[in-house]
Amino acid sequence: MSELPSSARVVIIGGGVVGASALYHLAMAGWRDCVLLEKNELTAGSTWHAAGNVPTFSSSWSIMNMQRYSAELYRQLGDAVDYPMNYHVTGSVRIGHSSERLQEFQRVKAMGRHQGMDLEVMTPEELRAVYPFLETHDLSGGLYDPYDGDIDPAQLTQALAKGSRMEGAHVERFCPVTGARREGGEWVLETPKGEIRCEYVVNAAGYYAQQVGRLFGREVPMMVMSHQYLLFDTIPELETWSRDAGHKLPLLRDVDSSYYLRQEKYGLNLGPYEGNCKAHWVTSDDPFPEDFSFQLYPDDLDRLEWHIGDAMARVPLLEQANLTRVINGPIPYTPDGNPLIGPMPGVPNAFEACVFTFGICQGGGAGKVLAEWITEGATEWDMWSCDPRRFTGFEDQEYCIAKGMEVYGHEYAMHFPHHFWPDGRDKKHGPLHDRMANAGAVFGAWNGWERAAWFARPGDDTSEEGTQTWRRDGPWAEAVAEECAVVRDAAGVLDLPGFSRFRLRGAEAADWLERQITGRVPKVGRVGLGYFADDKGRIVTEMSLARMGEDEFWLITAATAQSHDKEWLLAQLESGLELSDETDDWSCLIVTGPKSRGILAPLTDADLTRPWLSVQNARVAGAEAMLMRVSYAGELGWEIHARLADMPAIHEALMQTGAPMGLRPFGMFALDSLRIEKGYRAWKQDLSTDYTVLEAGLDRFVAFGKPDFRGKAALEAQAASGVSKRFVTLKIEAEEFDPPYMASLLHEGEVVGELTSAGWGHRVQACIGLGMLRDDLAEPGTELQVTGYGQTSAAVVLPDEPAWDPDNGRLRA
Repeated sequence: MSELPSSARVVIIGGGVVGASALYHLAMAGWRDCVLLEKNELTAGSTWHAAGNVPTFSSSWSIMNMQRYSAELYRQLGDAVDYPMNYHVTGSVRIGHSSERLQEFQRVKAMGRHQGMDLEVMTPEELRAVYPFLETHDLSGGLYDPYDGDIDPAQLTQALAKGSRMEGAHVERFCPVTGARREGGEWVLETPKGEIRCEYVVNAAGYYAQQVGRLFGREVPMMVMSHQYLLFDTIPELETWSRDAGHKLPLLRDVDSSYYLRQEKYGLNLGPYEGNCKAHWVTSDDPFPEDFSFQLYPDDLDRLEWHIGDAMARVPLLEQANLTRVINGPIPYTPDGNPLIGPMPGVPNAFEACVFTFGICQGGGAGKVLAEWITEGATEWDMWSCDPRRFTGFEDQEYCIAKGMEVYGHEYAMHFPHHFWPDGRDKKHGPLHDRMANAGAVFGAWNGWERAAWFARPGDDTSEEGTQTWRRDGPWAEAVAEECAVVRDAAGVLDLPGFSRFRLRGAEAADWLERQITGRVPKVGRVGLGYFADDKGRIVTEMSLARMGEDEFWLITAATAQSHDKEWLLAQLESGLELSDETDDWSCLIVTGPKSRGILAPLTDADLTRPWLSVQNARVAGAEAMLMRVSYAGELGWEIHARLADMPAIHEALMQTGAPMGLRPFGMFALDSLRIEKGYRAWKQDLSTDYTVLEAGLDRFVAFGKPDFRGKAALEAQAASGVSKRFVTLKIEAEEFDPPYMASLLHEGEVVGELTSAGWGHRVQACIGLGMLRDDLAEPGTELQVTGYGQTSAAVVLPDEPAWDPDNGRLRA
């Protein structure tokens, strides 16, 4: 029996499918000096009791990539490592009860096609042909996925572990990690079998991830749900059909009734996601157990009664079956239901690959992504959907429980573009929250900050139900049109709490910042956009750089980017420089529109004749503030940045002076419409590591004449060879629905690009899209088609300039 190594390059804590996959992918990447530590036996935890479904379906582009990769890996893994695998690729049908659900299916079908998968939307009659026991009288249709199926989780985990050992990696069972300390730039992990030193550590501890995280000073945002599935005995009719057909039934998911039904040998497996769900280990009378490796919870069938009845009505064959076993086990959830894959926030050389709700179908892709993070410092696909840094620390346990239960109870819910989930809200209020509420604000949450999405008028429908539509003309539509018109014709004011803001000081601050961004730093008193690239020239983040002095900058970025951008900056920060996070100390008001100068003039001592992209310290309504002459809305305007306590007085003065001139509040929905008309990119939509700075059409922000900056060599090579795809603005003839994120762009029936943003432009009275298109087609006038929710809309490439105010005359007024 081998002994625990005293050192390793990487140590993975947790021997479920995700930890085993991470070890396998590290070993396959040539990092063989890696060790996996499991406190019990491999598969202990969520893996051993998992149902083992392997869908490719996801409404998230990156998670679909991850699940598609898993399915591809599993199909050849058994042969690759010479290990028996019970992997049944049965296909699946997702049934829909409404036109909205069919639109979701059409969107996912298009995404699948873009990723090389042939998914098929079926009529009820076609569904019955592939699933003959299905009642279809009340269905609108369904989605057929030929790549779906199920796998034995234990065999999968053991196969990955065997493949890792074959490459030289080490697996140590019955070896819990009991302590961790930083020593000499390395991690020292304490176990009952001795200490092990390593360069990198990975928390892959499943529902124990929070306990493991605390060893590193990290509070993992998660909770644990109780999930049950029911196993039914052999059904003679099903056995006869299956033997005659020579295969199993496709896996059935009734996503509107929230359960799956899968053939298990010649019986059935029913797995509901019930609304009246239950969290575990969240109260004093249900404490977190010291060990819960191969245990289950007691059965709790009462809360599944409706789902069982509905499944029997949908597939009457189920009524013939005898219930033989109930599996009721723990499944971890993050507040948004996506796993944590990537750098452990605030902890050097530590990573997370944990809190997987669907670990079996995501495990293969997760191992690939995690290995890329460690070995290359970046991932092939932009994985912001799973990046641990998308959570910024406000997510306390109460919030995690509320959101985890909400996600579980709506596991198959449609994610409509203008809908906000209601649980766990009101975590962060800006200083003007009550004022916005009194003005009719309908709020949404951005990194926990409550911001006005739109302002309802008397009689407008503000119900949650009203937002559950893919249509453009929801209850907000007319109000948002009015808000955009006010910004165009008079002036609007937007309360924008939560901007992530960092103050950079130091004698070499400008030189250091110049090396971090692809372009040039602004001069004193000026504002500029800074693009931070990775070594491949891909876009890591975008920040507004306001230079307040020779050695002082404000770096301002998206609310959701707070942890991500702070870590990126601190990782590169040099001695002698000071970076402080002042996000929680300031707020922002945007005042924009042709009358904004006249409104501000009597309230400030600022020089309002200073040009576009200038910044100055001034007093507004008697309070100290920083005025930036910029406008994400694309009109004459200023951002007023001031301390929280001063914002009410500033806002009051603005409204008293501005209301007679037409000043009105506007919200985030209007801002999104306005910025798309200007071709302004949004982070993690139009700007992501899926694209380089040059592909994103940001050539003017690349200063090749600088001595050096991150990504320079890659961008120089791309500039010399030419980009294969390029950012474009499109006019889209979409009548009822704005095409979704990652809608496909087609030319002569071929997928040639994708949309990254789209929305109705109220100033130009057209649907405008931003996206990435094959370079040879990125010429003004090129005619394309855009897919979205089952409709195919004609589109045309616009000139390489904003659709609204192309010469920026209104901004510069």
